[in-house]
Amino acid sequence: MPASARPDSERLRVAIDATPLLGTRTGVGRFCEGALAALAGHPELDVDAFAVTWRRRRWLPPVVPPGVRVRQRAMPARPLHAAWSHLGGPSVEWFVGPADVVHGTNFVVPPSRRAARVVTVHDLTIVRFPELCDGASLEFPRMVRRAIAEGAWVHTPSQFVADEVVAMFGADARRVRVVYHGVTATAAPAPDATAPEEELPPGTARYVLAVGTVEPRKDYPGLVRAFDLLAEAHGDVALVIAGADGWGAQAFHHAVAAARCAERVVQLGYVSDDALARWRGGAEAVVSASVYEGFGFPALEAMAVGVPVVATAAGAVPEVVGDGALLVAPGDADALAGALASVLDHAEVRADLVARGRCRAARFTWTACGDGLAALYSDAAGAR
Repeated sequence: MPASARPDSERLRVAIDATPLLGTRTGVGRFCEGALAALAGHPELDVDAFAVTWRRRRWLPPVVPPGVRVRQRAMPARPLHAAWSHLGGPSVEWFVGPADVVHGTNFVVPPSRRAARVVTVHDLTIVRFPELCDGASLEFPRMVRRAIAEGAWVHTPSQFVADEVVAMFGADARRVRVVYHGVTATAAPAPDATAPEEELPPGTARYVLAVGTVEPRKDYPGLVRAFDLLAEAHGDVALVIAGADGWGAQAFHHAVAAARCAERVVQLGYVSDDALARWRGGAEAVVSASVYEGFGFPALEAMAVGVPVVATAAGAVPEVVGDGALLVAPGDADALAGALASVLDHAEVRADLVARGRCRAARFTWTACGDGLAALYSDAAGAR
Protein backbone atom coordinates (compact mmCIF):
# COMPACT_ATOMS: atom_id res chain seq x y z
CA MET A 1 0.00 0.00 0.00
CA PRO A 2 1.53 3.38 -0.97
CA ALA A 3 2.26 5.80 1.85
CA SER A 4 -0.31 8.27 0.55
CA ALA A 5 -3.02 5.62 1.02
CA ARG A 6 -2.07 4.74 4.59
CA PRO A 7 -5.32 4.02 6.51
CA ASP A 8 -6.39 6.43 9.25
CA SER A 9 -5.96 3.72 11.87
CA GLU A 10 -2.20 3.65 11.21
CA ARG A 11 -1.64 7.40 11.18
CA LEU A 12 -0.22 9.14 14.22
CA ARG A 13 -2.27 11.92 15.69
CA VAL A 14 0.17 14.66 16.68
CA ALA A 15 -0.85 17.70 18.74
CA ILE A 16 1.56 20.60 18.19
CA ASP A 17 1.84 23.79 20.22
CA ALA A 18 1.40 26.57 17.66
CA THR A 19 1.28 29.47 20.13
CA PRO A 20 4.43 31.03 18.54
CA LEU A 21 2.37 31.69 15.38
CA LEU A 22 0.42 34.35 17.26
CA GLY A 23 1.69 37.91 17.32
CA THR A 24 5.15 38.98 16.15
CA ARG A 25 6.96 36.18 14.31
CA THR A 26 10.26 35.44 16.00
CA GLY A 27 12.58 32.62 15.01
CA VAL A 28 10.42 30.21 16.98
CA GLY A 29 7.40 31.41 15.03
CA ARG A 30 9.23 30.83 11.77
CA PHE A 31 10.05 27.31 12.89
CA CYS A 32 6.40 26.60 13.74
CA GLU A 33 5.20 28.05 10.46
CA GLY A 34 7.62 26.07 8.32
CA ALA A 35 7.34 22.83 10.26
CA LEU A 36 3.53 22.84 10.35
CA ALA A 37 3.34 23.48 6.62
CA ALA A 38 5.69 20.54 5.97
CA LEU A 39 3.85 18.25 8.37
CA ALA A 40 0.34 19.16 7.21
CA GLY A 41 0.40 16.87 4.21
CA HIS A 42 2.58 14.14 5.64
CA PRO A 43 1.08 10.74 4.77
CA GLU A 44 1.75 9.23 8.21
CA LEU A 45 0.34 12.01 10.38
CA ASP A 46 -2.86 13.74 11.41
CA VAL A 47 -1.79 17.13 12.70
CA ASP A 48 -3.68 19.22 15.24
CA ALA A 49 -2.50 22.60 16.48
CA PHE A 50 -3.24 24.20 19.83
CA ALA A 51 -2.38 27.50 21.51
CA VAL A 52 -1.62 27.99 25.18
CA THR A 53 -3.44 31.28 25.60
CA TRP A 54 -6.77 32.58 26.83
CA ARG A 55 -7.18 35.93 25.08
CA ARG A 56 -5.67 34.97 21.71
CA ARG A 57 -7.00 31.44 21.29
CA ARG A 58 -9.40 32.45 18.49
CA TRP A 59 -6.54 33.89 16.47
CA LEU A 60 -5.05 30.48 15.72
CA PRO A 61 -7.37 28.92 13.07
CA PRO A 62 -6.71 31.62 10.43
CA VAL A 63 -2.91 31.33 10.71
CA VAL A 64 -2.32 27.57 10.61
CA PRO A 65 -1.58 26.09 7.17
CA PRO A 66 -4.21 24.07 5.25
CA GLY A 67 -4.42 20.50 6.47
CA VAL A 68 -3.80 21.38 10.13
CA ARG A 69 -6.81 21.23 12.46
CA VAL A 70 -7.42 23.40 15.50
CA ARG A 71 -9.45 21.66 18.17
CA GLN A 72 -9.02 22.55 21.82
CA ARG A 73 -10.44 23.94 25.03
CA ALA A 74 -9.15 27.28 26.25
CA MET A 75 -5.67 27.00 27.78
CA PRO A 76 -4.76 30.02 29.97
CA ALA A 77 -0.99 30.33 29.81
CA ARG A 78 0.13 31.60 33.22
CA PRO A 79 -1.81 29.21 35.46
CA LEU A 80 -1.07 26.25 33.20
CA HIS A 81 2.67 26.93 33.03
CA ALA A 82 2.74 27.22 36.83
CA ALA A 83 0.79 23.98 37.23
CA TRP A 84 2.86 22.09 34.68
CA SER A 85 6.11 23.29 36.26
CA HIS A 86 5.23 22.44 39.86
CA LEU A 87 2.35 19.92 39.83
CA GLY A 88 2.78 17.91 36.64
CA GLY A 89 -0.81 18.44 35.50
CA PRO A 90 -3.42 18.83 34.13
CA SER A 91 -2.74 16.61 31.13
CA VAL A 92 -2.85 17.91 27.58
CA GLU A 93 -5.51 15.38 26.56
CA TRP A 94 -8.06 17.22 28.71
CA PHE A 95 -7.62 20.24 26.43
CA VAL A 96 -7.02 18.71 22.97
CA GLY A 97 -8.42 15.19 23.16
CA PRO A 98 -6.58 11.90 22.53
CA ALA A 99 -3.18 12.11 20.82
CA ASP A 100 -0.30 9.78 20.09
CA VAL A 101 2.33 12.53 20.39
CA VAL A 102 2.30 16.03 21.84
CA HIS A 103 5.02 18.42 20.67
CA GLY A 104 5.93 21.48 22.73
CA THR A 105 7.61 23.76 20.23
CA ASN A 106 9.07 26.35 22.62
CA PHE A 107 10.76 24.74 25.66
CA VAL A 108 7.46 23.70 27.30
CA VAL A 109 5.66 20.41 26.59
CA PRO A 110 2.44 19.76 28.50
CA PRO A 111 2.17 16.62 30.65
CA SER A 112 0.10 13.82 29.16
CA ARG A 113 -1.83 10.72 30.23
CA ARG A 114 -0.88 8.58 27.25
CA ALA A 115 0.72 10.66 24.49
CA ALA A 116 4.46 10.52 23.93
CA ARG A 117 6.04 13.91 24.56
CA VAL A 118 8.52 15.88 22.42
CA VAL A 119 9.95 19.24 23.46
CA THR A 120 11.95 21.59 21.25
CA VAL A 121 14.92 23.21 22.97
CA HIS A 122 16.07 26.00 20.67
CA ASP A 123 19.13 26.97 22.69
CA LEU A 124 20.40 27.00 26.26
CA THR A 125 20.90 30.71 26.72
CA ILE A 126 18.74 30.40 29.83
CA VAL A 127 21.30 28.04 31.38
CA ARG A 128 24.59 29.35 30.02
CA PHE A 129 23.81 33.07 30.11
CA PRO A 130 20.91 33.63 32.53
CA GLU A 131 21.98 37.26 32.87
CA LEU A 132 20.98 37.71 29.21
CA CYS A 133 17.41 36.49 29.80
CA ASP A 134 14.26 38.04 31.17
CA GLY A 135 12.55 36.66 34.28
CA ALA A 136 9.81 34.67 32.54
CA SER A 137 12.31 32.62 30.54
CA LEU A 138 14.19 31.52 33.63
CA GLU A 139 11.44 29.01 34.45
CA PHE A 140 12.12 27.04 31.26
CA PRO A 141 15.06 24.96 32.55
CA ARG A 142 12.94 23.58 35.40
CA MET A 143 10.22 22.58 32.93
CA VAL A 144 12.66 21.01 30.45
CA ARG A 145 14.40 19.03 33.20
CA ARG A 146 11.08 17.76 34.50
CA ALA A 147 9.92 16.72 31.03
CA ILE A 148 13.18 14.86 30.38
CA ALA A 149 12.96 13.10 33.76
CA GLU A 150 9.45 12.00 32.84
CA GLY A 151 10.60 10.48 29.55
CA ALA A 152 10.09 13.29 27.02
CA TRP A 153 12.12 13.27 23.82
CA VAL A 154 14.04 16.41 22.90
CA HIS A 155 14.22 18.04 19.49
CA THR A 156 17.03 20.52 18.84
CA PRO A 157 17.80 22.56 15.69
CA SER A 158 21.54 21.83 15.82
CA GLN A 159 24.04 19.29 17.09
CA PHE A 160 25.57 22.06 19.19
CA VAL A 161 22.37 22.42 21.21
CA ALA A 162 21.84 18.65 21.34
CA ASP A 163 25.26 18.19 22.93
CA GLU A 164 24.46 20.93 25.45
CA VAL A 165 21.14 19.29 26.38
CA VAL A 166 22.93 15.99 27.06
CA ALA A 167 25.73 17.65 29.03
CA MET A 168 23.70 20.15 31.06
CA PHE A 169 20.40 18.32 31.59
CA GLY A 170 21.74 14.76 31.72
CA ALA A 171 19.40 13.71 28.91
CA ASP A 172 19.72 10.29 27.28
CA ALA A 173 21.45 11.02 23.97
CA ARG A 174 19.26 8.40 22.30
CA ARG A 175 16.22 10.57 23.06
CA VAL A 176 17.75 13.82 21.83
CA ARG A 177 17.22 14.32 18.09
CA VAL A 178 18.72 16.93 15.80
CA VAL A 179 16.33 18.09 13.09
CA TYR A 180 17.50 21.22 11.31
CA HIS A 181 15.09 24.01 10.50
CA GLY A 182 14.42 24.86 6.88
CA VAL A 183 14.87 28.24 5.27
CA THR A 184 12.25 30.38 3.59
CA ALA A 185 13.36 33.73 2.28
CA THR A 186 12.82 36.04 -0.65
CA ALA A 187 14.88 38.93 -1.90
CA ALA A 188 12.23 40.11 -4.35
CA PRO A 189 10.42 43.24 -3.13
CA ALA A 190 7.01 44.24 -4.41
CA PRO A 191 7.20 45.99 -7.81
CA ASP A 192 6.08 49.32 -6.33
CA ALA A 193 8.24 49.10 -3.18
CA THR A 194 10.38 52.05 -2.22
CA ALA A 195 14.09 51.38 -2.67
CA PRO A 196 15.76 51.06 0.76
CA GLU A 197 18.40 53.60 -0.28
CA GLU A 198 15.72 56.30 -0.29
CA GLU A 199 15.24 55.77 3.46
CA LEU A 200 18.92 55.88 4.44
CA PRO A 201 20.56 58.76 6.33
CA PRO A 202 21.79 61.68 4.20
CA GLY A 203 25.13 61.03 2.57
CA THR A 204 24.83 57.24 2.62
CA ALA A 205 24.04 54.97 -0.30
CA ARG A 206 24.95 51.52 1.02
CA TYR A 207 24.15 49.66 4.22
CA VAL A 208 24.81 46.54 6.23
CA LEU A 209 21.78 44.94 7.84
CA ALA A 210 21.31 43.25 11.21
CA VAL A 211 18.10 41.32 11.89
CA GLY A 212 16.62 40.47 15.27
CA THR A 213 15.15 41.81 18.48
CA VAL A 214 17.41 44.22 20.34
CA GLU A 215 18.33 42.14 23.38
CA PRO A 216 21.59 41.34 25.21
CA ARG A 217 22.24 38.01 23.48
CA LYS A 218 22.53 39.75 20.11
CA ASP A 219 25.25 42.14 21.38
CA TYR A 220 24.08 45.14 19.40
CA PRO A 221 26.34 47.42 21.49
CA GLY A 222 29.30 45.40 20.19
CA LEU A 223 27.97 45.70 16.65
CA VAL A 224 27.71 49.48 17.02
CA ARG A 225 31.34 49.60 18.21
CA ALA A 226 32.42 47.54 15.20
CA PHE A 227 30.48 49.78 12.85
CA ASP A 228 32.08 52.84 14.43
CA LEU A 229 35.49 51.37 13.56
CA LEU A 230 34.32 50.72 10.00
CA ALA A 231 32.45 53.95 9.42
CA GLU A 232 35.29 56.47 9.18
CA ALA A 233 36.77 54.83 6.08
CA HIS A 234 33.34 54.01 4.60
CA GLY A 235 31.46 57.29 4.72
CA ASP A 236 28.68 56.12 2.39
CA VAL A 237 27.68 53.11 4.54
CA ALA A 238 24.91 52.95 7.15
CA LEU A 239 24.06 50.30 9.74
CA VAL A 240 20.39 49.28 9.58
CA ILE A 241 18.81 47.19 12.34
CA ALA A 242 15.53 45.41 11.60
CA GLY A 243 14.35 44.61 15.10
CA ALA A 244 12.24 46.07 17.86
CA ASP A 245 13.49 46.82 21.35
CA GLY A 246 13.43 43.84 23.68
CA TRP A 247 14.44 43.76 27.29
CA GLY A 248 17.83 45.30 27.99
CA ALA A 249 17.74 47.52 24.90
CA GLN A 250 19.05 50.48 26.88
CA ALA A 251 22.64 49.29 26.42
CA PHE A 252 22.21 49.47 22.65
CA HIS A 253 20.78 52.98 22.78
CA HIS A 254 23.61 54.12 25.04
CA ALA A 255 26.14 52.64 22.57
CA VAL A 256 24.53 54.50 19.67
CA ALA A 257 24.50 57.77 21.62
CA ALA A 258 28.23 57.39 22.32
CA ALA A 259 29.18 56.43 18.75
CA ARG A 260 30.92 58.85 16.41
CA CYS A 261 28.70 57.56 13.60
CA ALA A 262 25.43 57.71 15.56
CA GLU A 263 23.61 59.52 12.75
CA ARG A 264 24.29 56.56 10.43
CA VAL A 265 22.69 53.92 12.68
CA VAL A 266 19.05 53.27 11.75
CA GLN A 267 16.70 51.13 13.84
CA LEU A 268 13.61 50.18 11.85
CA GLY A 269 11.80 48.38 14.66
CA TYR A 270 9.83 45.28 13.79
CA VAL A 271 9.29 44.96 10.03
CA SER A 272 6.95 42.76 8.01
CA ASP A 273 8.26 39.88 5.93
CA ASP A 274 7.83 41.94 2.75
CA ALA A 275 9.72 44.89 4.21
CA LEU A 276 12.45 42.60 5.50
CA ALA A 277 12.83 41.05 2.05
CA ARG A 278 13.24 44.53 0.59
CA TRP A 279 15.90 45.57 3.09
CA ARG A 280 17.71 42.22 2.93
CA GLY A 281 17.76 42.24 -0.87
CA GLY A 282 19.47 45.63 -1.01
CA ALA A 283 22.04 45.05 1.73
CA GLU A 284 25.77 44.89 1.11
CA ALA A 285 25.90 42.26 3.86
CA VAL A 286 23.82 40.83 6.68
CA VAL A 287 25.75 40.97 9.96
CA SER A 288 25.33 39.26 13.32
CA ALA A 289 27.32 40.02 16.47
CA SER A 290 25.58 37.47 18.74
CA VAL A 291 27.33 35.97 21.75
CA TYR A 292 25.24 32.79 21.51
CA GLU A 293 22.91 31.19 18.93
CA GLY A 294 21.14 27.85 18.78
CA PHE A 295 20.58 28.07 15.02
CA GLY A 296 20.71 31.40 13.15
CA PHE A 297 17.77 32.11 10.85
CA PRO A 298 18.85 35.61 9.67
CA ALA A 299 22.21 34.38 8.41
CA LEU A 300 20.74 31.39 6.60
CA GLU A 301 17.92 33.43 5.05
CA ALA A 302 20.43 35.97 3.74
CA MET A 303 22.64 33.25 2.29
CA ALA A 304 19.62 31.68 0.56
CA VAL A 305 18.99 34.85 -1.46
CA GLY A 306 22.58 35.68 -2.28
CA VAL A 307 23.45 38.28 0.36
CA PRO A 308 26.90 37.95 1.97
CA VAL A 309 26.95 37.16 5.68
CA VAL A 310 29.42 38.28 8.33
CA ALA A 311 28.80 36.77 11.76
CA THR A 312 30.35 35.82 15.04
CA ALA A 313 31.17 32.15 15.50
CA ALA A 314 28.68 31.92 18.35
CA GLY A 315 27.07 28.66 19.42
CA ALA A 316 25.62 26.77 16.46
CA VAL A 317 26.42 29.41 13.84
CA PRO A 318 29.56 27.67 12.45
CA GLU A 319 27.64 24.39 12.21
CA VAL A 320 24.78 26.01 10.31
CA VAL A 321 26.56 28.42 7.95
CA GLY A 322 29.57 26.20 7.24
CA ASP A 323 31.86 27.89 4.72
CA GLY A 324 29.06 30.15 3.47
CA ALA A 325 29.87 33.14 5.71
CA LEU A 326 32.79 35.09 7.14
CA LEU A 327 33.08 34.25 10.85
CA VAL A 328 34.90 36.09 13.63
CA ALA A 329 35.18 35.55 17.38
CA PRO A 330 32.29 36.84 19.50
CA GLY A 331 33.07 40.17 21.14
CA ASP A 332 35.91 41.06 18.74
CA ALA A 333 34.81 44.41 17.33
CA ASP A 334 38.04 44.89 15.36
CA ALA A 335 37.67 41.53 13.61
CA LEU A 336 34.00 42.17 12.86
CA ALA A 337 34.80 45.57 11.36
CA GLY A 338 37.61 44.03 9.28
CA ALA A 339 35.38 41.27 7.92
CA LEU A 340 32.70 43.79 6.93
CA ALA A 341 35.32 45.95 5.24
CA SER A 342 36.51 42.99 3.18
CA VAL A 343 32.97 42.46 1.86
CA LEU A 344 32.42 46.16 1.18
CA ASP A 345 35.78 46.68 -0.52
CA HIS A 346 36.42 43.49 -2.50
CA ALA A 347 34.05 42.28 -5.20
CA GLU A 348 35.74 38.89 -5.36
CA VAL A 349 35.15 38.29 -1.64
CA ARG A 350 31.51 39.21 -2.05
CA ALA A 351 31.03 36.98 -5.10
CA ASP A 352 32.66 34.01 -3.37
CA LEU A 353 30.46 34.41 -0.30
CA VAL A 354 27.33 34.66 -2.43
CA ALA A 355 28.13 31.43 -4.27
CA ARG A 356 29.12 29.47 -1.17
CA GLY A 357 26.21 30.87 0.84
CA ARG A 358 23.59 29.85 -1.71
CA CYS A 359 25.05 26.35 -1.89
CA ARG A 360 25.07 25.96 1.89
CA ALA A 361 21.55 27.32 2.43
CA ALA A 362 20.12 24.93 -0.18
CA ARG A 363 20.75 22.06 2.25
CA PHE A 364 18.14 23.37 4.70
CA THR A 365 14.59 22.63 3.54
CA TRP A 366 11.28 22.47 5.35
CA THR A 367 10.50 19.18 3.62
CA ALA A 368 13.57 17.63 5.26
CA CYS A 369 12.58 19.20 8.57
CA GLY A 370 9.07 17.72 8.31
CA ASP A 371 10.41 14.28 7.48
CA GLY A 372 12.84 14.44 10.40
CA LEU A 373 10.12 15.47 12.84
CA ALA A 374 7.79 12.74 11.56
CA ALA A 375 10.50 10.14 12.16
CA LEU A 376 11.01 11.54 15.66
CA TYR A 377 7.28 11.32 16.40
CA SER A 378 7.20 7.72 15.19
CA ASP A 379 10.12 6.74 17.40
CA ALA A 380 8.68 8.54 20.41
CA ALA A 381 5.24 6.93 19.96
CA GLY A 382 6.80 3.50 19.48
CA ALA A 383 8.78 3.77 22.72
CA ARG A 384 5.76 4.47 24.94
